[in-house]
Amino acid sequence: MEIDNFQDFQDFAKREITFAKAHRHEDTARLLLSAARYPDIDIPLAVQQIEGLRTAVEKWPSLLQHEAYMYPPRLNREQASSESTARYKASLIPATRIADLTGGMGIDTLAFAQVADHVDYVEHDPALCTLMEHNCQALGIKNITVHCADSLEWLSNTHNTLPTIYIDPARRAASGRRVAAFEDCTPNLLEHLPLLLSQGRRLLIKASPMIDISLALRQLGTVSEVHIVAVKRECKEVLFLCGGSAAAEPTINLANLASLSSQASTARMASFSFRPSEEQAATATYCTAVGRYIYDPHAALRKAGCFRLLGQRLGLPLLDPNSHLYTSDEWLPDFPGRTFEVIQEVQLNRKAIREVLPDGKAHVVVRNFPAEATALQKQLGLREGGDCFLIATTVASRRLGLLCRLFAPASRNPGNPENIIP
Repeated sequence: MEIDNFQDFQDFAKREITFAKAHRHEDTARLLLSAARYPDIDIPLAVQQIEGLRTAVEKWPSLLQHEAYMYPPRLNREQASSESTARYKASLIPATRIADLTGGMGIDTLAFAQVADHVDYVEHDPALCTLMEHNCQALGIKNITVHCADSLEWLSNTHNTLPTIYIDPARRAASGRRVAAFEDCTPNLLEHLPLLLSQGRRLLIKASPMIDISLALRQLGTVSEVHIVAVKRECKEVLFLCGGSAAAEPTINLANLASLSSQASTARMASFSFRPSEEQAATATYCTAVGRYIYDPHAALRKAGCFRLLGQRLGLPLLDPNSHLYTSDEWLPDFPGRTFEVIQEVQLNRKAIREVLPDGKAHVVVRNFPAEATALQKQLGLREGGDCFLIATTVASRRLGLLCRLFAPASRNPGNPENIIP
């Protein structure tokens, strides 16, 4: 796509968008092979739009309301935040000015623009900058300024201290391998940390969900808040907020979003929080027998590792020091995660499993057990599916299987998915 000026881009984009919407249900591989049939259409760009439209259904559904919105290449789409995680980040910043130093597709920038007076979108790729200018017009957003520049050079030349700086370093090595540590990302966050902290009163960092939080806290040294964000039981982002109100140790905030496009109250989503010293001081209790219910913490809690504290706060005993599951004879409607009702204990061999699961279907969950879920499923001759869950775990140093079903009584609050703490 070679366009000389912005107006030409606007005119050019209309054709590709119209074509993409008309062919959105077609096989994109066939469209690419038949590009000669459409000499007036940039077929690779149109296919890019078709793929973007399909992803948007789940990840950015509000974009589908805007006929002229254009999607970037696949890598930028893959690296972009979902609507729900972008909204969550936007809830953490004051309503003044924020600079997004790693603009990319701009989903975070768009979310910031909903709460901030002004947003600086900084991106070194000219094509992405042109696309962002187009999309700002398509969305009717006027409080975003697009800067086509190296973000660190732009920041160095910014004379006034910014209220908030946001950065999401690229987490792919030159080989394409995914990386997690700050020093392996681009840009190297640790190398440029003095500049970032000197130019912004608050610094919000998006990190890999695989990052070592304890190590990151030592490396950054000025963190006031950590936010661990999960979506549908999968940890998606770890956010570090530097600056703001001073604290002796950071607050760890846990959010479990119901979906990629969730609009649930961020206040409710982030209501479970703790400090590392609280987990260290907490006393764990362990069960002597499995109760009627099994409680499985959501992904943000598992990433945070606050298992003793969670059990202490809720009065729940753990199954075993490393199982990270809880049990009780009483139902806790506000448990932050999944609740299972135990049907029976079962020996983990094919004969016993055939007797309790004659259709050979179950969802296998492994916690503190010497086998992967897929391997155990194959070993027991099970297929994925059905309404039952087989939890393979350790209880009081004894390995066993628990045949369970998800517990979801009719009285459960439908506005509180995943049992998010209200």
